Amino acid sequence: LWKEADELEEPGDARILLGRAVECCPTSVELWCALAKLETYENARKVLNKARQKIPTDRKIWINAARLEEANNNKEMVHKIIERALTSLKANMVEINRELWLKEAEECDQAESPITCQAIVRTVIAIGVETEDRKHTWMEDADSFTANKAYVAARAVFAYTLTVFPTKKSIWQRAAFFEKNHGTIEQYESLLQRAVTYCPKAEVLWLMRAKSKWLAGNVPEARSILNDAFGANPNSEEIWIAAITLESKNNEHERARKLLQKARETAGTARVWMKSARLEWCLGNLAGALQTIQYGLGKFPEFPKFYLMKGQIELQQGNKEKARNSFDLGMKRCPNCIPLWVSLATLETGDDNITKARSILEKARVRNPQNDELWVHAIRLEVKAGNDNVAQALLARALQTCPKSGILWSECIFMAPRPARKTKSVDGLKNCDNDAHIVLAVARLFWLERKMKKAKEWFIKAVKLNPDLGDTWATYYKFTAAHGTEDELKTLVEKCVQADPHHGEYWCRTCKSIDNWRIDGNTELMLKLCAKSLPELR
Repeated sequence: LWKEADELEEPGDARILLGRAVECCPTSVELWCALAKLETYENARKVLNKARQKIPTDRKIWINAARLEEANNNKEMVHKIIERALTSLKANMVEINRELWLKEAEECDQAESPITCQAIVRTVIAIGVETEDRKHTWMEDADSFTANKAYVAARAVFAYTLTVFPTKKSIWQRAAFFEKNHGTIEQYESLLQRAVTYCPKAEVLWLMRAKSKWLAGNVPEARSILNDAFGANPNSEEIWIAAITLESKNNEHERARKLLQKARETAGTARVWMKSARLEWCLGNLAGALQTIQYGLGKFPEFPKFYLMKGQIELQQGNKEKARNSFDLGMKRCPNCIPLWVSLATLETGDDNITKARSILEKARVRNPQNDELWVHAIRLEVKAGNDNVAQALLARALQTCPKSGILWSECIFMAPRPARKTKSVDGLKNCDNDAHIVLAVARLFWLERKMKKAKEWFIKAVKLNPDLGDTWATYYKFTAAHGTEDELKTLVEKCVQADPHHGEYWCRTCKSIDNWRIDGNTELMLKLCAKSLPELR
């Protein structure tokens, strides 16, 4: 009744009414807090002090007191009040419920009381947590806060956790990803700077820091960071590759060449030799690229990418026989490398040697029976040759061998007659509902049927299920460009850049195309190019 009456009054009269209300209902926390909000700073402190005397067992009065101090720029008092709150409540036999306090921290975050929020997190986060469970529990807390958009609270959890585990690379990395997604660029770079101080051997942290500077256009600073990284991690392959990439992306090709020469002399890994060959290939020096690959093969005869690159360069030179021999030798040395088998089969298909291509894919499946990618290529070969019955028989065998394969079920849906596609999609979802390929296939099916709202829902589901699958982003982009708004398209591009996908049949083909090497790493441009390369709906 007092609360209802209070809502009917003007602020001045409400203060008088609430003054009388707390006399009549001295155990109502809500009335005391409402009165404190209407008072001046000094009077509000007195009100909350009286409230604590009347109700010594309630946390909300203490939290309101902390928020009052924060609102009046008395920030040094906030942490003291929260600490005193726990001491006083324990003295009054109140059990400190960690979950309830963290919920209060979340509410303070959403009420824009960040100092109080941080103080609560720091004070209660370790309560009731076993020593061996600390890291796991605190990371769950951070994830929970992030999911609820309580970013100040999540940041406070990371900050506290890093004081306890300052040398844990995985925590620094998660904190960095958090800042990248939800903080400012300054917060992100500041955290990474601290991270490499505590974990100088963590290559990934150095690389994240250097990449951030490079993307911001500060190439000299990125170069300097990589130089410091070399000091902490001499002969690190990852740092060599990053330094080389930085120079080549900024058209410093001679610098990149010199770095590669040094890297071959010091690190000398197969990947370094491969990057050396690729740079020459990208710059049009095909003879130099082939010579580098030949040297690399002498050192690493079982590195499959050498054979792939050699064959592709020879195809570019128009020498199909040499390319055929390169792929063939690669298959013998690296029988588990699927792209080698597929490359040779594709070469034969292009020359209308369907029988030979079929034989190659059959041999590949004998060596790699559970590989769904090989089954897909074999099915597509038969469709291309006009052997639809053979293709359907192969598809049935493929689904028996790989019943959980999303790419096979996707192929199955679009090979079926239109009236049967819905049934096939239901079967596919029953078998692998957590596979982004099948979810993408359903989205495409709705798009084909002009059910735009449902198509959009399934595209969103697909990108959430596997944000690393570039084909999903590209298809969703193509759909949104045709049927969405400019704002929706802009948001989609931002999310794709944030996800930074690396997989997908069409995505990898676009990224690895030698014609696109200058924009490699530019996710937005790759997204648009990949969307253009997608086949039309059928």
